[in-house]
Amino acid sequence: MVVTKDTIIGDVVNVDEGIAPILMSAGLHCLGCAMASGETIEEACMVHGMDCDALIEELNNYLQSLG
Repeated sequence: MVVTKDTIIGDVVNVDEGIAPILMSAGLHCLGCAMASGETIEEACMVHGMDCDALIEELNNYLQSLG
């Protein structure tokens, strides 16, 4: 999987349990809320005032490290 700005948060969390701590440490603490199941990475970053590109890079680096 490659994470993009259009990736749904719920989808990326379902890929690997190691994603959740990355999102939590970035400031996305509402992974279990209803919005997370349908909200894109970009939408969440905008709401939380986060650097979307940096988060996407970190998520993709993590997923690549899984092999």
